[in-house]
Parts: sequence; C-alpha cells; structure tokens
Amino acid sequence: MVFAPDSFKGSIPADEVARVLAAGWGSVRAGDGLILKPMADGGEGTLNAFEAAVPGACWMPVTVPGPAGVDIESSWLLLPPTEDAPDGTGVVELASTSGIELLGSDRRPWTAHTRGFGRAIVAALDHGVSRLVLGIGSSASTDGGIGMLTELGARFTGAGGAPVPDGAGGMSGVLAADLSGLRSLPEAGVVVLCDVTNPLTGPVGAAPVFGPQKGLTADDIVEVDAALVRLARLLPANPSDTGAGAAGGAGLALLARGAPLVPGAVAVGDLIGLPAAIRDADLVITGEGSFDGQSAAGKAPDLVTRIAAAANVRVGLVAGRIDRTAELGRFAATMSRPELAGWATAAMSSPQTWLHEAGRALASTLGRQA
Repeated sequence: MVFAPDSFKGSIPADEVARVLAAGWGSVRAGDGLILKPMADGGEGTLNAFEAAVPGACWMPVTVPGPAGVDIESSWLLLPPTEDAPDGTGVVELASTSGIELLGSDRRPWTAHTRGFGRAIVAALDHGVSRLVLGIGSSASTDGGIGMLTELGARFTGAGGAPVPDGAGGMSGVLAADLSGLRSLPEAGVVVLCDVTNPLTGPVGAAPVFGPQKGLTADDIVEVDAALVRLARLLPANPSDTGAGAAGGAGLALLARGAPLVPGAVAVGDLIGLPAAIRDADLVITGEGSFDGQSAAGKAPDLVTRIAAAANVRVGLVAGRIDRTAELGRFAATMSRPELAGWATAAMSSPQTWLHEAGRALASTLGRQA
C-alpha cells in the first residue's frame, strides 16, 4: 500500500506524516508492503518529499545569501540519473534558500530578496545536472525575481547605470535589464513547481495578495505593484500569465527565462512515480492538515484520489480537521484528529502521536477489507 500525504502545514512535514502513518499501520499489520510517496506542491517541504520518495536522492550542501542579508547554510537535492536526465536532476527549493520562514517574525518587505534561490540554482548548474526542478512556494520577498536572475547572470541597473540594491526597494529603481549574460538552461530543461495562479500585477497580483504577509503596508502595496508593472516592461514574459505573480514575481522572472510553470502537486506526483506506485497498490492513504472544499480543487489529496480512482484503488483520508461540507464519498475511510478524542489530551497535543494512532485505526478497519 502507498502513503501519499501532503504536509500538515505549520505542524509536520509530508515526509514525517507518511513515515508516522506507515509506522502506525505497520504496528497492526506488520506483513503489509508499505511504500512512502509524500507529496508537495513546490513550497516548504518539497526537498524532503523528494528525498523520501526517490531512492538514491542526495543532499548537496550550499551556502547562500539569505533573505535577511546574511549567508545561511542550505541544500539542494540531487536525484539519480534517469533516461531523460542522464546526469541527474537538481531540485532547488525557494523556501529553504529565500523563504519567509527563514526570517521568523522579522519581516523585511523592502530588502528581502531571492538571491539565495538563484545561488542554489547556480550550484546545481555548476554540478552539471541534466534537468532542474524548482519549487517556488513560501517566498520572503517581492523583488520580482531580480535577485535570482542577478545570480544567474542578469544585470539590473538604475539611475546612472548603477546596479540596483536587493529587494523590492531595489526593484523599484530598475530602469534597465540586461539578460544577455544569463546562464543556459540544462539540456533536459526546467520544471517550475507553482502552487498559485495569480498574475503579476493588479488586484489579485503579487503585491496585494501576498504582500501583507511579507510586511507590506497598504501604501507599500501600491508602490510595489507599480514597480512590478515597470519591471514587466523590461522582461520578455506576459505579466498576466498564470503564476506570474508567484513568489513575489519570481514566477514572471522564470517565465522570462523560458522556464514553464506547472501545477506543483501534479509535477511532483509524476516525478516521484506516484501513478505507477498507486496502480500496483491495494490501498492508498492521503491527507493534509485541513481538508475542506479547496482540497477537492487540485491540491495533493485530490490528485491522489483521482489517480487512485482511475486505477480502481481504494483511498483512505487522514486530516487534522475535516470540514464535513467537503465531498467525502470518494474515500473508503476518513480519520481526523477530533475522531481520536478518546485518546489522552497529552497524547493528542503531539501530531506524531495522533498520526500514529490514525494509522493504527485505519489498519484495523481498511486492513480487514484488503
């Protein structure tokens, strides 16, 4: 059977969810073959999901300029060679190089940047990978991706032809963009995992929708949105394209580089071999922190369920909270944290504890039907 949960955001990453659920199941049905295929959509936890699902994946340490203006120790992930990528695939995550979680509570709306993400991409290119997979969720900045592109060889200048500073503040002063020095893409191309569909600018663009969580005030949003409009005129990409506003405008920067943006969960599923694993399984367990109507509209549990339905494989759902208005008829069984309320309060405070018990409970019900 296959365990393919998403992360329980703010609580426990997908790879740990899969591991603990499988341990709970195995404590009841020790003879079952268990396969872990944790899911991700391009945000925080993407590297861990790949590492857990792809045998032979290797962590590659790298020092990068963090969004707070100091160097940080990070990593990218090297996936083993395949027929399509004979020199391996490099998976680089914006969240762990230029992500908002790296700032803690200290938001830096004008100076946070994407240089760290660009530096890690350069490290993967220098290693000689055949393909890049880039996850662009959880950005700390709204710099239009100029930090990333600068690390890749672009040059953004302002008054007097001087390079602009980092961050949204620097982007606001960009008058010219020289992309002639950009690094070449690897032979097998680039896949950009994107979990949002917002355009670059306008009422549902990068600044109005995501700026507040990065520290932009209402007045700041007006200024940054106008700066993004000006930047878009300098880059060979359409600011209205789906996902152009992702990661504070890094989506547009990647489109300008010729890197396509794809729905993150679908691409991750394909890259980790999820469809094949489900086709060979008797049962798949998926889940996320809060399952509601949006979960049935393209998120990881929806993808897993659709793949399983096509293969006529039963699905179990585990979630911290299940909105009972959500469509649950597709699941052979569901399990949420409140349903385990009979367990001690102390135990319930630990997500690992109740996930283990959820695995045990599902094994006791669904296992008998196998």
